[in-house]
Amino acid sequence: MKLHYTLIFLVGMLYSCQNGVENTAGIDAFEKNSQTVMSYLNGYQKESLDYDALYSENAVMLNTRIGAINDSVTVAEIKVMDQAGWDLYDFEIISEINLLPGVNSVTKKVDGSVRYYGIWRTTKEATDSTEAIQSDLRLYESFDFDESGKIIYQQFYGDLTASTNILQGK
Repeated sequence: MKLHYTLIFLVGMLYSCQNGVENTAGIDAFEKNSQTVMSYLNGYQKESLDYDALYSENAVMLNTRIGAINDSVTVAEIKVMDQAGWDLYDFEIISEINLLPGVNSVTKKVDGSVRYYGIWRTTKEATDSTEAIQSDLRLYESFDFDESGKIIYQQFYGDLTASTNILQGK
């Protein structure tokens, strides 16, 4: 009987060690990919992103805007949209940067993807005839990565339409 209990214990130990190795790989990838997300967030605020270093060649962003014609946006289109936004507004994260590990939807295990929650302040600077206008937007973003640690898929959710309307004085 002691042998039976010993075997059960050893099988349990073996199984728990395997899960730890798998989980460690996902957490290690999350920590590495979190550095990429931090580079993205800091670069966006400074209006200077190194797209080639951050994004995979085939990366896409899910288009979550109300009334969007296309469901995804390429890196080339992201560059144009980012520059248009920077030309009009200043962007600043005003909350603690909260990065969380994403999980595989099937296995429910940490998979190296990164989730971000925060509050962005967008400011339209004052002119001779207008006052500065600010909008604070709660944003959720998720980033998936390729094998080399570059962003392959990005999506974000927040009420950009309301924020834009505020900044345009609507």
